[in-house]
Amino acid sequence: MNDYLKNIIRNIPEKPGCYQYYDDKGIIIYVGKAKNLKKRVSSYFTKNHDSPKTRILVSKIKDIRYIIVDTEADTLLLENNLIKEFQPRYNVLLKDDKSYPSIAIRNEFYPRVELTRQIIKNGSQYFGPYSNVPSVKVLLEFIHKLYPIRTCSLNLTPEKIAEGKYKVCLEYHIKRCLAPCVGLQKYEDYNKDIESIKEILKGNTNLVSDRIYNQMLEMAEKQEFELANELKNKYLLIENFKNKSTVVSNINYNIDVYSYDEDENSAFINYLNVHNGAIIQVYTFEYRKRIEESKEDLLGMGIVEMRERFGSKAKEIVVPFYPDLALEGVEYVIPQRGDKKKLLLLSTQNVRQYKIDKLKKAESLNPEQRNIRILKEIQKDLNIKELPVQIECFDNSNIQGTNPVSACVVFKMGKPSKKDYRHFNVKTVEGPDDFSTMREVVYRRYHRLLEEGSPLPQLIVIDGGKGQLSSACESLKSLGIYGKVAIVGIAKRLEEIYYPEDSIPLYLDKNSESLKVLQHLRDEAHRFGITFHRNQRSKSQVKSELDNIKGIGDETKRLLLKEFRSVKRIKAASQQELEKIVGKHKTLLLKKYFEDKSN
Repeated sequence: MNDYLKNIIRNIPEKPGCYQYYDDKGIIIYVGKAKNLKKRVSSYFTKNHDSPKTRILVSKIKDIRYIIVDTEADTLLLENNLIKEFQPRYNVLLKDDKSYPSIAIRNEFYPRVELTRQIIKNGSQYFGPYSNVPSVKVLLEFIHKLYPIRTCSLNLTPEKIAEGKYKVCLEYHIKRCLAPCVGLQKYEDYNKDIESIKEILKGNTNLVSDRIYNQMLEMAEKQEFELANELKNKYLLIENFKNKSTVVSNINYNIDVYSYDEDENSAFINYLNVHNGAIIQVYTFEYRKRIEESKEDLLGMGIVEMRERFGSKAKEIVVPFYPDLALEGVEYVIPQRGDKKKLLLLSTQNVRQYKIDKLKKAESLNPEQRNIRILKEIQKDLNIKELPVQIECFDNSNIQGTNPVSACVVFKMGKPSKKDYRHFNVKTVEGPDDFSTMREVVYRRYHRLLEEGSPLPQLIVIDGGKGQLSSACESLKSLGIYGKVAIVGIAKRLEEIYYPEDSIPLYLDKNSESLKVLQHLRDEAHRFGITFHRNQRSKSQVKSELDNIKGIGDETKRLLLKEFRSVKRIKAASQQELEKIVGKHKTLLLKKYFEDKSN
């Protein structure tokens, strides 16, 4: 796998969809579907394949494209549409060394409708091939629910039926067949059902549902309510079948769908070609902007390009806005609801994904580009003057009022710079006073930087609300750098961003990269501060008990704690146990200290 393919696979989304493999001539050689596009496509290049045909396929892959859809069910339908349209050679050669299944309407007096893999030229009619056996079975089940046609393999010629050789079977008793074998269903009625089934398999479901609906109204007018209810159930069944998918929709005519997105340098256009309600072509492309082209101009250029390239003659084009292009005999539609709106949203989803993938590919080749983009986003979201190349964040830790400490973490180019982290033992504050602590450590940090002539950060982040932020600002004012460095506070509860002297907080989008960087800063400062606080508290607990005993040095203390694990256990140890570790003289010192303390 070359770097070009690696870069594509690295940025494929973990979403349902269809993927297409292209050879060095730009021809589609394989179409597949996946619940998770990234995992499925990656597996072709990371696994050892037993099948020589699969290994040959992988060796011929020179480009990969994909189409994301809303549901897993849509991947089956879209894959089938694409295979029928492009007939990729490896879709036939692979897949269990079998051809794809088709649905056959047998050339019989009472035709059967069944799944088959063998195409026999005997006058039977075939629909397909379909890429997935389960999807074919679902379609057949739907047909048999809608129309109770026979499933048996009896030779139902008029002569055999007239001879009375057959009897009704279980299918008749459970109302899944109307028993043409004994003459209980007329030939004309049976073949009307077969004609409707053919229309469904052609994709003309609207025609069938309209016919059933009219029959239902007719039966209701005649007050044949049982028949009307049966027709109503059939109508609802076929409507549910039509409405369950975006890829195969209620639209039974040819339309083109376009969507548009852009960034500073490029315009992106996605094109869907819908034929008889099925998507058969999806293509996304990019225009590099030149001077001051409007999005209306660019969309118009894209429409002309796609109509020429794919030979589209669609009389209706679905668009997100009206292009600056008039085409004779063509109507532009901006849908507000319904199937066309769903198709436009699907196209929009794909053009946005293309834009994201392009950005990820560029950033994977140049990681610094991504960091600068994120810093620009922070600069824009927080409305600060300078690009925040260096950001510093402060957090206080004083659990239960003991050992108050503070931490300062430093991010450079959006990434932690751990060598620049600093922690502070609070000197002028006693007890849990967050405001005074923040005032002290911010003053100490920037007083030192100013003395050393070190560069100041472009952004300071205070972990806390308005009170902690105000205290930090007081220190900056006393140092004469207030206003020269941007400073904000981030509150924990709702992730509010506070500005100095402004009571109204800013709320960033929960998914924005700016907020993620600020959260990472805050969490890293909290982690660093808590770790330092725990170490200080542990030292203080040990010191108060052992370091105050004259004659007990660091090595003796280390041996005691290694053996007994805690001061409490050292107190409870017997004289013999202690003597084994530190000798008789130091044992006497320990015992005397603990006895005096208890008295």
